[in-house]
This record gives sequence, structure tokens and C-alpha cells, in this order.
Amino acid sequence: MKTSKSILVVFVMALFAASNLNGQRNKSNVDSYPTTFHTAEVAGLDIFYREAGPKDAPTLVLLHGYPTSSHMFRNLMADLSQDYHLIAPDYPGYGRSSQPPMSEFEYSFDNFAEIVDELLVQLKINRYSLYLMDYGAPVGYRIFEKHPERVEAFIVQNGNAYTEGLADFWDPLRKLWADNSEENKKPLEGFHQIGGLKWQYLHGVQDSTKISPDNWHHDLQHLTRPENNEIQLAMFYDYRTNVDRYPGWQKLFREYQIPTLIVWGKNDYIFPPSGAHPYKRDLKNVEFHLLNTGHFALEEKGDEIAQYISNFLAKNKIK
Repeated sequence: MKTSKSILVVFVMALFAASNLNGQRNKSNVDSYPTTFHTAEVAGLDIFYREAGPKDAPTLVLLHGYPTSSHMFRNLMADLSQDYHLIAPDYPGYGRSSQPPMSEFEYSFDNFAEIVDELLVQLKINRYSLYLMDYGAPVGYRIFEKHPERVEAFIVQNGNAYTEGLADFWDPLRKLWADNSEENKKPLEGFHQIGGLKWQYLHGVQDSTKISPDNWHHDLQHLTRPENNEIQLAMFYDYRTNVDRYPGWQKLFREYQIPTLIVWGKNDYIFPPSGAHPYKRDLKNVEFHLLNTGHFALEEKGDEIAQYISNFLAKNKIK
């Protein structure tokens, strides 16, 4: 009896030691690849980007949505930096990147894609997977149009490429696209004010107490800069150009058959899951997950998404 108890005690102690050692090892790996913060000159602008992970590992380019910045990827980068090289830029007028006057720079998805592409060229990154969220989708798909051979995988999180995904939320924007008037712009300004920001982060989540208010206050740092309101409205108007390109992107999906992971907040009112399902029409290698959360799915389901990404990329031998 004593022998059995002794064996049990030794076994438990061994498990504890192994668990503790494993925890130290994981912490050491994270500490080995901390997120670092950089600014590069691209097309005469200072473009801020976050970087993490070993540079000889497969690269993930993380493309943020409206109205946020690379800040949205802060936790995901820590989760994946052990195994992947991660780059997350801020677009002009967002986060910590330059905000040139509108008289000197055209705020458009075309220009955002050109700047991100040039940044990747400067960093000598010519093979990558694209994480596409919200505005990140039309930015990333333009890069894909230009360099389809460079893209190893898509990770699509509430990023649209199908008209089925443009539901009721988009009615005021469709009105703007038809008539870019001050009368049609004014109602849209609330989306990038404090109430609209909080709604975007909190709508559809399971537990709002787990969503840090630092998110919308961080966004306000760039949204309250002079002329930024007008920049956001210009981007709303330019979004119409993405819809025109949907058929072309879908054709490229069918032609190149990029492995695609869908991790989509199913309670998102902006990009509902009706925009997620059509990817399965055009892509054969699709792993599909609807998550019980809202627009900014990483805030509530970040650990789950990180695990899905690791498993998916490993399954497709991107490691």
C-alpha cells in the first residue's frame, strides 16, 4: 500500500515538474520572438508595422480592418510568433502610419494595396499567407491579383469578396456610392465616433466584459486627427470599387485554388456569414469555421483562431 502511494506521489510530482518545465519552455519561446515595432519609408510616407517571429519561418501578412490598425493583431502575433514570421502594417491614416493631407494623397484601396506591396518588397518577402479582415480583404486581394504566385494561403476573418455578404448594413453606403453628397456622408460619421466604435467591438460578442475598452480608445488616437473623418468617408466611397472587382477575384480563386481558412464571427452585422459561405463555391481546399462572436472575432476568440491557423497551415505543409 505504501509502495503504491509512493509511486503515486512520484508520478504527481513528475507531472508537476513536466508541466512547469513546459510552461517555462513556452514562455522562453515567446520571449525569444517578441513583437518589435518599426517604421519604413514607402512612397514618401512613414509606414508603421509590427513584426514578430523568426525571419526564416513562413510569413503571415496580417491586414487590418476599419476603423482599427495593426493593434488588432497584438495577441495573435504573440500566439503565433514561435512558428511563423508575422508582419502587420498600418495603412496611411491609420494607427501610427503617416496621414498625408488628402490634397497630396488619394485615400483608396488601390493605394493601400500598392503601399503594402512595396513594403513587402522592401522587406524582401516574396512568399506569404494573407490574413484578411474587413478592409484587409480588398487590400489583400489586390495584392493577390498582382502576385498570385506569391500567396501560400488565405486566412479570411470577416472579409468579403461576394455580393451575398453585403446585407442591410450596407444600404447607407450603397446610397453614398450612388451619390457622394454631404447629405449622404453625414449619417456615416457615427461609425468612427465613440458610440459607433464601441458598437463594432461589442455587437454580437458573448461576454462584453472580456472586450477591452482600450480597443476603441486606441482607434480614437488616429480617428480624431484633423481631416481623418474625411479620410474615413473617402474610404467608404471608394469601397464601391471593391464590389466591381468581386467577379475578377472569384475567377482568380477558381484558377489558383489557394488553401483557405475561414474563421468568421457569425454574429457580425457588418459582414454576416452570408458572405462567408460563397467562398466554398470557388475554392476546393476550404476549412470553414463560424465562431460565436462578432466583427472583431480576435478579441473574444483569439486563442481559438490561433489554434485553427496553426493546424491549418501545418496540414497544408506551410511550416
